[in-house]
Amino acid sequence: MDTQQLQAFVTVARLGSFSQAAEQLYLTQPAISKRIDKLEQQLNARLFDRIGRHIHLTDAGMVLLPKAQHILATLEDTSRELSNLSGRVEGELRIATSHHIGLHRLPPYLRAYQQAFPKVKLDIQFAESEVIYQGVLEGLWEIGIITLSPQPHKQLQQEVVWQDEMHFVCSPSHPLAIAQNVCLQDLGNYDALLSKPGTFTRELLNQRFDQAKVDLPVATSTNNLDTLRMLASTGMGWSLLPHTLLNNDITAIASNIPTIVRQLGCVSHKQRSLSNPAQQLMSLIQTL
Repeated sequence: MDTQQLQAFVTVARLGSFSQAAEQLYLTQPAISKRIDKLEQQLNARLFDRIGRHIHLTDAGMVLLPKAQHILATLEDTSRELSNLSGRVEGELRIATSHHIGLHRLPPYLRAYQQAFPKVKLDIQFAESEVIYQGVLEGLWEIGIITLSPQPHKQLQQEVVWQDEMHFVCSPSHPLAIAQNVCLQDLGNYDALLSKPGTFTRELLNQRFDQAKVDLPVATSTNNLDTLRMLASTGMGWSLLPHTLLNNDITAIASNIPTIVRQLGCVSHKQRSLSNPAQQLMSLIQTL
């Protein structure tokens, strides 16, 4: 049993896919399968049930998973602590960010970081904030740069970097475009185009509607904010978008609703030491 086999096992278990695990680990699918096969042979136990295209952990796999995660996390923490003793800022740094932040917030910070620390190899993954949140919790990434959770996990450290004002928007041809002093009850009379349930942004909006005891009439849900902007521009309904996405195709609704602000920033694990590259990136993002 070696760490490469355990990493392959943990990644397949998390993603539920050999092909996706291979892509994330920069390996071929046969290479991933070979590592899993060797691990199963060494343990004399089947770790996955493969039913059609679906993969499920066996009882043995469920026993191994938390232990494998602990082994990998301990080894990584030890490696970071030893590396940090040198004071050098080099090596690989695994981070993840949402598509929106990666496109509209991060570029100047990444440019400055690469110029300041050219010996650091940045491995950046793009995913939904909620997926990244869980990934940092499991040790997949050192830092997540995401929409922060309204209800932080006790094992994660959240650092607010940006206050992201959200706007109710619609097409210029939508009835709400010419309305004044729009309230939540008014929005409840029209179809909404929103992020999917369970997302941190959707939680903020749900709280407002729940407090006002107003039903939220959702017509379409997607976690791609650019798609929501496009749909809103067609007149299909209203949406809630950050100010960075406002353009001439949509108009801000004149509402009397208190501004919804989502917090964007960095998340890391409280019980895992950050590498020198991670510490420097956190510092740069918070001070630039």
